[in-house]
Amino acid sequence: MIKWEYFVAPVLSHVAQQLLNNFGSEGWELIQLAPGPNPDTLVGYFKRPIQAA
Repeated sequence: MIKWEYFVAPVLSHVAQQLLNNFGSEGWELIQLAPGPNPDTLVGYFKRPIQAA
């Protein structure tokens, strides 16, 4: 069975591509983008499999 870890992070719209690429290079998969507290900010929900020790 795959076990997951989750991460929630603010995503500023003017650097969204760079941020998403950085998270992706660390193995995080974007699940959803939701509106943030102001019009320039989104909230990203990410997941990745937990690596076995």
